Amino acid sequence: MVGPGEGAAGNRTAHLIMTALPYVMMGIVTVVDLLSGPEFDFLSLLALGPAFASLVGSVRRTVLIGVIGLVLSLLLAVFDGLLGSRQSYQSLLVIAGVTAASLVATVGRQRRERELANVRSVAEVAQRVLLRPVPRRVGNLRVAVSYTSAAADAHIGGDLYEVVTGPTGVRVIVGDVQGKGLEAVETAAIVLAAFREAAHDEPDLLGVSTRLEKALNRRLEGEDFVTAVLLEASSEGMMTLLNYGHPAPLLLHADGRVSFAEPEETAPPLGMGVLDVEGPLPYRVRFRPGDQLLLYTDGVIEARDPEGRFYPLAERAFLLKNDTPEAALEALRVDLVAHVDAPLHDDAAMLLLRQYGRDLKSWGRAAAPLMG
Repeated sequence: MVGPGEGAAGNRTAHLIMTALPYVMMGIVTVVDLLSGPEFDFLSLLALGPAFASLVGSVRRTVLIGVIGLVLSLLLAVFDGLLGSRQSYQSLLVIAGVTAASLVATVGRQRRERELANVRSVAEVAQRVLLRPVPRRVGNLRVAVSYTSAAADAHIGGDLYEVVTGPTGVRVIVGDVQGKGLEAVETAAIVLAAFREAAHDEPDLLGVSTRLEKALNRRLEGEDFVTAVLLEASSEGMMTLLNYGHPAPLLLHADGRVSFAEPEETAPPLGMGVLDVEGPLPYRVRFRPGDQLLLYTDGVIEARDPEGRFYPLAERAFLLKNDTPEAALEALRVDLVAHVDAPLHDDAAMLLLRQYGRDLKSWGRAAAPLMG
């Protein structure tokens, strides 16, 4: 399996190839013309150099390649005894015309690259402002977060997470806004603002979700929605969850058993109150010292390798058995990127909760059954 560093090296190699391609093409044409003699006219093929020049680089580089093509055409015309002939003039006109077209393409490409960089920069800054650092330790819980952005175009996603201490325990949300770009970031901002306020005030998790629904229904239109898992961890070692169409959290017991904390009945995502459907029923999960719960977005489980196979999260859960939650999540993130062996097509957010007892020696003891 190829690591993420090797994927970046592959991108650099592709860039170097595109950078060298114009010079290589003109070199090949020059060698072929020198070997074939004046009987065959290859001079116009020198325009391949300027034609490929617009793929990468600056306007100045494109002009330089065009000038090199013109100079080579003149030198080869002298060598072939064709200087001043129709073939010589024709090759010069073709190279000049292709160079002009390549200049226009280079200017357009650079403008699009600047616009894309600006949009992506704004969206990434907005996400960093929204997704504040979570507390590393809350009560008996240790918390770690990992966020890997998709690298394709400006497709900044709407993945979101937050950890808040509420009146009856620690409250957590992990969600995913439908769509990409700044609109998705705006919707994520609405969800997070509503959650941060409601998590401090509402006496139970259903009250929090009701506040989220109201905030979203004032904003969303049509088929927009947000999948999410809301969670409350009590001091008695129980987790209460509400699942709004989101992937089920992964539970890794201290004894190594792995299962998914799935609700008995599925519920539609947040923001679909216009359908007049009932929300999810709360369900409870035992969470004892040594247990870990991984909440994540669909960018994790829908990540595909070059053969089209989804990331096998349950099979890779053993990577979470690390001394610290941060190191555990980093090991899982590195493995996810290596599985894809390319830039991710969707953002991947992960939030790991690890339960300790009254002291850290409780880590590693056997856990109770999953549900009940």
